[in-house]
Amino acid sequence: MKYRVENVTILGLGTLGAQIALQSLASGYRVRAYDPDENALNRFMETSIYSNRFTLKSNRVDLSKWKEAADNMEILSSLREAVQGADLIIEVVPENLDLKLGVWREIDQYTPRKAIIATNSSSIQVSKLEGATSRPEQCLNIHFYQLILGQNMADIMGGTQTSAETLEAGKEYVRSLGVVPLSVRKEILGFCFNRVWRAVKKEVLKMWAGGYVDYHDLDRGWMIFTGTPWGPFGLMDSVGLDVVYDIEMVYYQNSKNPEDLPPAALEDMIRVGKLGVKTSEGFYRYPNPEYLDPHFLRP
Repeated sequence: MKYRVENVTILGLGTLGAQIALQSLASGYRVRAYDPDENALNRFMETSIYSNRFTLKSNRVDLSKWKEAADNMEILSSLREAVQGADLIIEVVPENLDLKLGVWREIDQYTPRKAIIATNSSSIQVSKLEGATSRPEQCLNIHFYQLILGQNMADIMGGTQTSAETLEAGKEYVRSLGVVPLSVRKEILGFCFNRVWRAVKKEVLKMWAGGYVDYHDLDRGWMIFTGTPWGPFGLMDSVGLDVVYDIEMVYYQNSKNPEDLPPAALEDMIRVGKLGVKTSEGFYRYPNPEYLDPHFLRP
């Protein structure tokens, strides 16, 4: 039986949650959202949209529709209210398993039995969360990338009992947003392209922290090789360096291999509040990072 998604709830309006919510609303879904920080969406709009920082980078989303969606977003004051009547709930909270488990238990308690529950986690498999619900067959990973950067793709992966109908509903929802679903056939840490990106991220962080190569040149090389308007360090700034650190820790906790520990130099940046775009400084200063300067790639 085909599952129809009309009402979408987004839990968490940080960098990615805000983008998913805005694109869903702009695509015709009824969207409800919740974030304990009542200023989360406004902060995202100020740092990413109203600053015009991304207007030349993204040709896959209509930022004018996002601005209209932000004005009409239904943001509820509690998770319990936000999930009422939802067909699909997407959890977008920090990469902390215990935190996510608590949220999932609450979702399952207050959400209609028919609803699908998804996590936008960048690293945690849904099989580690499905046990917090009474509906493991309706749980899946839907990991979106940075829509605002033109990365219109999302990893789709099931857990131990996810039904074919749930996976298909997830794919159809993603396609309806103008996003390409990347299907994962067997569960794996890091999903599809995110695992590839993680390998790049791990290596460039190691090279920078070890003093082997300046991060500017690593970004220059990447930009010239791929033709993208940013490099790995610029992209990590957009994601949030605290988020990057948390994701790397998930890999380390899974392997216990010291090689998977994020470098102390990254932790030092986080400690002094250099988190990237959202704090106006990470590896680069914003809203005018060096890599946007035409001179950045000149000989």
